[in-house]
Parts: sequence; C-alpha cells; structure tokens
Amino acid sequence: MTETTATGAIDPRPSRLGLSGKLLVLTILFVMIAEVLIYVPSMANFRVNWLKDRLASAHTAALVLDAVPPRGAVPEGLTRKILEDVGAKAIAMKMGNTRRMLASADNLPPVAHDYDMREVSAFRAIADAVVTLLSGRHDLMRVVGPAPMGGEFIETVMEEAPLQRAMWRFSRNILVLSLIISGITASLVYFALHYLFVRPMRRITANMMAFRGDPENPARIIAASRRRDEIGIAERELAAMQGDLASMLQHKSRLAALGLAVSKINHDLRNLLVSAQLFSDRLSSLNDPSVQRFAPKLMRALERAIAFCQSTLSYGQAQEPPPDRRMVALEPLVEEVRETLELGPEANIRWVGAVERGLMVDADPDQLFRVLLNLARNAVQALETRAPNEPGRDQVRVTGRREGAVVAIEVSDTGPGLSARTREHLFEAFQGSTRPGGTGLGLAIASELVRAHGGEIRLVEGTIGATFRLIIPDRAVELGARRGERARA
Repeated sequence: MTETTATGAIDPRPSRLGLSGKLLVLTILFVMIAEVLIYVPSMANFRVNWLKDRLASAHTAALVLDAVPPRGAVPEGLTRKILEDVGAKAIAMKMGNTRRMLASADNLPPVAHDYDMREVSAFRAIADAVVTLLSGRHDLMRVVGPAPMGGEFIETVMEEAPLQRAMWRFSRNILVLSLIISGITASLVYFALHYLFVRPMRRITANMMAFRGDPENPARIIAASRRRDEIGIAERELAAMQGDLASMLQHKSRLAALGLAVSKINHDLRNLLVSAQLFSDRLSSLNDPSVQRFAPKLMRALERAIAFCQSTLSYGQAQEPPPDRRMVALEPLVEEVRETLELGPEANIRWVGAVERGLMVDADPDQLFRVLLNLARNAVQALETRAPNEPGRDQVRVTGRREGAVVAIEVSDTGPGLSARTREHLFEAFQGSTRPGGTGLGLAIASELVRAHGGEIRLVEGTIGATFRLIIPDRAVELGARRGERARA
C-alpha cells in the first residue's frame, strides 16, 4: 500500500505488509472471529448439558430417597454418600403443594445463584455461561429442573466451582482445537487466494511497471492467460490497451519525425513559391489573351500554396486560425473548385453542380474552399481507381441548399465507396486515407474547419459511392445589433 508524504505526494514504495501479508492477517482474523462465534454458544450448551446431567443424577437419587418412608431409617452416612456421588449439597422435590427435602448436608451457606433449567432461552444460557466462567467466588447455586413421578420440579443445591473448572477445561480443549482448525483453514484459504488472485495481481502489477518503463516496446505487452474469470478479462483488456497505446505512441513518434522533416523544408519551399509568384506577376503584365486568362488563376493558386506552406502541419501542431466569416456566394466557390480540379466538359469524370441560385453561406471563403477542394479531390481520386473513366458512369456531384438557418452542402461521387476500416477512422489524421499513398489529412482538416464554423460533417449512409454532408449554420445575431438596425431603419 502506498503512503502519502508530507508534501501530499504518494510514496511509490510498496508497503512492508504486502497484499499477501494482509491477506494472511485478514484470513486468520476472520477465522478466529468465526471460532469465537462458535465458541460462545458451544460453551453455553456445554454448561446446560452439565447441569442437566447433574439433575439427572439428582433424579436417580430422588427415586432412591423417595422410596424410603418419610420416617425411614436411612443412615446419615448413606445420605452423605448419595449427595457426594451426585455432587450436591441438598436435594428437594415438590409434589403438589408439598415441598419435600430428600437429603441435605449440615450447615449450608446461603445460595448465591438460582438457575431454572425447565425453560432456558439461548440468550439467557449464554449470559449465565459468561457469569459462571468469569465468577471468582466459589458460591452455591440452586438448580431447578423437571421432577420424576409426576412431581412439579426437583431442585438441587451444589457448588459452582466444579462447573467452572469443567467449563475451563472445555475452553482449553476448544482453544486448542480452534487453533488447529484455524491454522489449517487459514493456510488453505491463504494459499488458494494467493494462487488465484495475489500471484496474478503481482504479475499484472510487475508488467504495468515494466510497460511504463518502455511503452513502445511490444515485448513489454502482457501475455494474457486463458482464464475466463475477472482476472483473465483484466489481463486481456490490459493487453489490448497496452497494444493500442504502444501503436499510438509509435504512430505519434512517426508524426513527430514527419513534422520535424517538413519543418526543415518549409522555409525553402516557401521561398520557391514566392519566386514563382514573382514570375506570375511578370506574366500578368503580358498582353497575350491566354496569359491574361490563366495568370489570375495561377496567382490565386500560388497565393493559396504559400498560405498552406506557412501553416504546414497546422493540424496537430497548432490550431487553425478562427474563420473570418462573411456572407459568400456558394456557386462561384464551387465553380472555382471545379476549375482547380480541371474537370471541364471534355474530362472523363463529369462534374455536376446543383447549387441553389444566389445561395449565400456565412463562412470563411478560403476555409470553405479548402473543405470543398479536399472532399472533391478525394471523390476524383476514388473514381480514378477504376480507370478508364466514363462520364456517364463516373461523376462528382456538389449540391447546396438553405434549410432554415443553416446551409446544407453535399459532395458525392459514384465511386466504389469506403471500406469498413476507413469508416472507423474516417476523420482521424493519417488514418482515414482511402487510397494507397494517401496521407489521410484531407478529411481531418475538413472536419476541423467545419467544426470551427460551428457546423458538422458526416458520411451519409446508404448512397452510391460516398456522400459527405456539411452543415454550416448562420451566426447568431446579437439582440443589441438587431435593435441598432431597427433604430437605423
């Protein structure tokens, strides 16, 4: 058991009395408590039986003495001999309204205790046994029991010391027997519990400490046993958790290495893109119609590339900047995505745009463009896996409509759909890739950007191919702003 130090921290050192020692102490304690609970009623029962035996002897003596006429000549020596054999000082019997003294010793001291054995409750028997056992005086006691020959009761007066000595002998025998039974029982219980629970717990504890020292080492994962009880379940769950944790740590290590590598090339890549942007600025000054047509698109593409480069590995290393939201026309944004993917009328993959005319969405245009571009590019890449493509079969469809205070956008394709493994890790970074060589960042980035808008993105089940549904809610207008607009109106 760990202890708390003066500073409030938990002392990791194990307790001197380990789990096995505590188990042994508790086992002995509980067995001894059980023995005490057995001893007390056993002692009370022994006392009752001892007194009943003395009453039975008194019955026999009463039969002998009652057979002699009241004025018979029973020698005094014989009377004394009968009382000694019975272990009594006096014997009396009540018949009807007459109480007859059958035998009595001379000069009897006063009687200290009266015990009626005709009706003895369990609580009364236990209380009387305790009093008798702990009594330090050698007093006389009167014991009353049922009488023979139709008598009302028979009573005998005897010393309490013989009963006390007999009870102490019985206690010693019970104590020795209890110690033997307790030792055997405690040993059996201890070794059984030690084998069933303590040893597996020590094994699990030792494995957890070893795994903590090197969590990325697969050899430190516990080997689960074949037990089907709670210990076996705990071992299997621990093995599964350690395997997942080791895999996750290895994955995080690879991501850290990847981030370090990309951070090293980020600066040079940005410089190259800036140089390309300068060349595109010069191209825009030419009067060639083709150049004038494509130069603005090239410049916008380079600007986005530079922005992407500046926020390299923003997912996982830093948070995306908060969206700069404003009302944006969705249809031109979707058309720009189509042009970026070069899905013109002559392409083998057909682009179908079905956005409500004049639909406005309250969003950051650059971030919404990134979301739509990632989803549309994934759709195109999924369709390209079954090349050669045919426009009548392979299509990418983007729809948009307003549903009250939200805008619903769907990006769907007629491709082969997503596998069950991909669905389990759909929006996890480096886990949701649907093609060989993919990074799996597209859906993770799209999910982060949509959530930054207060919206949601999910995969629509039961569709041909894959369909992703985006919900972009409008921002809540504060009451103060509304009052100001009404006042200005």
